[in-house]
Amino acid sequence: MIIFVEAKPNAKKNQIKVISNNRLKVFVNAPPVDGKANEAIIKYLSEVLNISKSKIKLLKGETNKFKKIEISVTETELNNVINSLN
Repeated sequence: MIIFVEAKPNAKKNQIKVISNNRLKVFVNAPPVDGKANEAIIKYLSEVLNISKSKIKLLKGETNKFKKIEISVTETELNNVINSLN
């Protein structure tokens, strides 16, 4: 499953806001330096989705706030988690 993420580093707390089914805004408290925000996004998504970090892959946007991420879950599983966030 491919999702699109708008990263918001240096946030006060980790949080996800749902924009649409496959579009999320992810707030992380890590700085956008040396890939720390990317690592924090992957770690936070793995915690929220209850999957290992190895099942989440950053495809595009390593140095951009807009990211394309592949997650090894079904669309139904992802939608269930997204719906629970609303």
